[in-house]
Amino acid sequence: MKRLDIEGIDSIVRSERLRLEPLRPEHAEALFPMFCQPRVYDWISLRAPASADRLAARWRTLALERTEPRAEYGFGWAVRRELDGAWLGKLDADVRADGVAGNVGYLFDPGYWGQGYASEAVSALARHLERHGVHEQWATVTVGNKASMRVLGRAGFIQTRVLKGNDTIRGVAMDDVEFVRRAADAPG
Repeated sequence: MKRLDIEGIDSIVRSERLRLEPLRPEHAEALFPMFCQPRVYDWISLRAPASADRLAARWRTLALERTEPRAEYGFGWAVRRELDGAWLGKLDADVRADGVAGNVGYLFDPGYWGQGYASEAVSALARHLERHGVHEQWATVTVGNKASMRVLGRAGFIQTRVLKGNDTIRGVAMDDVEFVRRAADAPG
């Protein structure tokens, strides 16, 4: 099994149309408008950040946590379109020291939904994580969120089971579908 490369994970990822930049406090101003759009929260339990400053502070804390050895590291990437520099969304993953990434997640500005950007970004991120020693990746999607399930399927994730009452969205218990991508089974 390949050794986990934390510094390598925290690097720029490129795909055909996208550039994934390690999430830093300076990305907060550009991405904050996306976090203000109610449709972003249709299928997730996150709440909108109070301000771009609060978002920057959260991302600053995550970056600082990666400077010390720990059992799990939180990573994030700001997604930018190469063609015109537009900020499209963000990706994240919690990477454990044993090479398993849990909570692989993504948020995209609704103005860019349905154009293949999320599938392209998640696929690029999955390959990037594997190149740097992550051998297994996990994600969950709220039951009914068919678009997000397609994103994970296109990125080589396989549906494993339904997790009853795994999340609470706007006060309602919701079931999640669990997905996994294992490096040994992943498409090239």
